[in-house]
Amino acid sequence: MNKTRILLSSRPKLLSEVIRDLIEHQPDMEVVGEVIDPTQLLRAAGETAVDVVIVTPIEANGEPRICLHLLATFPPLKVVTLSAKGETAYLYQSALPRLRIDEPSGRSILGAIREALRQIPDFPVEAGSS
Repeated sequence: MNKTRILLSSRPKLLSEVIRDLIEHQPDMEVVGEVIDPTQLLRAAGETAVDVVIVTPIEANGEPRICLHLLATFPPLKVVTLSAKGETAYLYQSALPRLRIDEPSGRSILGAIREALRQIPDFPVEAGSS
């Protein structure tokens, strides 16, 4: 079975460690790298051939510009953004509106990633403007 390859770009360190631990306990996912400097994210995404990038922190309703650059450069990529306090999460996919992951938790975020990779959006989301 091919594992979903995930690249982390998260701060603070504690949040990064929590996300990494969550993913490493999934039999179908693996963390293939971590980038602290967002300016290196595009290069790292290409070098590691990832399926998903998880970006933190974002403002509660903010949209990191890096998402648009990542999706323009790597259209099959999925990008999950999380706020530093964990109250907001979004899933970005090329040519689709961003999807809000309701009540972000480890389970809902992992479910959103799995369903997006299968292209079957049956997890609890709220459509938002892209």
